[in-house]
Amino acid sequence: MSIKVAVVGVGNIGSIHAQIYADNKKSDLVAVCDIDREKADRKAGQYGCRAFYSVKEMLASGIKLDGASVATKGEENGGDHYQPTMELLRAAIPVLGEKPISNQLSEAREMVALAKEKKVPYAIDLNHRFTPAAAVARKWLDEGRLGTPHMVNMRMWINNPAETSPWFHLRALHPHSFDVLRYFCGDVESVACFCNKGEGRTIWSNAQILLKFTNGMIGNLAGSYDATGPSGSFGLEHVDVSGSEGRFLLEEACQALTYYPRRSMEIETYRYIGGMLHFQETFKSRIDTWIDQLSDGVADDKVLGSGREGLLAQEIIEAAILSWEERRIVSISEVQ
Repeated sequence: MSIKVAVVGVGNIGSIHAQIYADNKKSDLVAVCDIDREKADRKAGQYGCRAFYSVKEMLASGIKLDGASVATKGEENGGDHYQPTMELLRAAIPVLGEKPISNQLSEAREMVALAKEKKVPYAIDLNHRFTPAAAVARKWLDEGRLGTPHMVNMRMWINNPAETSPWFHLRALHPHSFDVLRYFCGDVESVACFCNKGEGRTIWSNAQILLKFTNGMIGNLAGSYDATGPSGSFGLEHVDVSGSEGRFLLEEACQALTYYPRRSMEIETYRYIGGMLHFQETFKSRIDTWIDQLSDGVADDKVLGSGREGLLAQEIIEAAILSWEERRIVSISEVQ
């Protein structure tokens, strides 16, 4: 039997969620919800499901839901997640939220706490780690192929001319970056952040963030809304993890993975692992995993890419912001 799901917020990203649910044989898209009535009606017509204009209305209708995506937007792409997520969790409906979990730590903590209290699965669309290439790299780490991990260098950048809040770049883009860094390297202990503004910019559109991990690893993140590569080149993402016996380089989240042994010239390079060709496919990989977990009756504390992990990524961002504002190294514990 397929699980019955809804999508709240059917803009660009919400439409991706809706299509993936519609295509997956294990899920049945039964509702879409958006405060823009025209948008909700149009998507409902496209997918042959019911349209609602608020979560409250949707819940009051008595429609059966086994899960829902919350793909609303708001300030810094996370300001409108709180209310619909809380309403769904209170109704004991599992939620897959878009990143960032919230642009406010207090709201993020409330959502995570409510999901834990209700024992309801709550996850975030941290899709960059849900790729076959990332899984292979993680396996190499677990098998000790890198030896003792020492350091990581990462970049995440896109050409995004949007101008909103001063911290739009960090809060909207880098939940992905810090989730990937935590996935490969563990919890972050402290950060030191340096920022500047691109030409004509009013926001902090470029950042270099130094990282110390609780396991002793060190690293950095280079992030930007001003930098990118030419069409067809590797430009979005680059993760380089090194250890005592070797290192791996993961490019574009899924398109290329290379292993460099420390004491040999026998380099291994893989492309399109698992048949994944483009970054856009990472949404399907991530949401299909969510569907599989719901179908299997996943316990709330076993969800991959959980709300708690989304919160931990957001705490690193807030520590980086505090570091730049106060021009000092900041411990993650200061924002927890």
